[in-house]
Amino acid sequence: MLAKVRKAVFPAAGLGTRFLPATKAMPKEMLNVVDKPIIQYGVEEAVNSGIHNIVIVTGRDKSPMEDHFDVSYELESMLRSRNKTELLNVARKISDLADIAYIRQKEALGLGHAVLKTAELVGDEPFATILPDDVIDAEVPCVKQLVRIYEQFHAPVLAVMEVAPDQISSYGCIEAEPVEFEGSTDKLFRVRNMVEKPKREEAPSNLAIIGRYVLTPDIFDCIRAVTPGAGGEIQLTDAIRMQLSSRQVYAYKFDGKRYDAGDKLGFLKATVELGLKHDSLGPAFREYLRSLSF
Repeated sequence: MLAKVRKAVFPAAGLGTRFLPATKAMPKEMLNVVDKPIIQYGVEEAVNSGIHNIVIVTGRDKSPMEDHFDVSYELESMLRSRNKTELLNVARKISDLADIAYIRQKEALGLGHAVLKTAELVGDEPFATILPDDVIDAEVPCVKQLVRIYEQFHAPVLAVMEVAPDQISSYGCIEAEPVEFEGSTDKLFRVRNMVEKPKREEAPSNLAIIGRYVLTPDIFDCIRAVTPGAGGEIQLTDAIRMQLSSRQVYAYKFDGKRYDAGDKLGFLKATVELGLKHDSLGPAFREYLRSLSF
């Protein structure tokens, strides 16, 4: 019987140096896009994909992130005493979102190492991996799209998107062959190789890997076996490439829009575009933007 994807791993131990000075005392994952911290978008995506067991890999000075998803008795008591029921429900909804466990990555030894830290908590079952920096706006949650592919093909699945040739050197890139899926041959791909940040002229495709994966538990043995790269970092891409020698790996061009909220410009784009879509803020924000003159 095919094991269900019940857990999601969030590597969130990075220092967020691209956002200094804002992240000097505040975890990058807690920076707000419109009215929610970055990491909450990812947790909600997991929950809306049917995943309620979350494992967050943290580092030093990440306690605000843990506090955010915990119950705040003092805040709830104050809101209750002032009959602010709507705000009380907002606060309680956050702490009721999911069952969340935390584990420390004591050294910044790469994404692969962060995922490996969760091996005992994940156990012998498939799991999603969500990089909080990637905020994805999609009608069907991106992880849910990947889970559907996993359930059909019983194999690891990576989320990919097309990028401009002059941007491919900023991403991991796949060499792959199309697979017919639901009458189309331009959505699902069988991965043949993966290249990390290739030069434009050496890239095997324009399909870039972004921060959503459904992985199988044998990835942990592959992570243990890979050779650390520059700076002693253990790369998840290298471990997935190792898997290719023993099993098929798929890539899916997901439906939706991805924002790199770990980059200042991407963060601003996410704030503006998601702000315009916000039920209560959107109309007034749109009018404000129209009023601006440059």
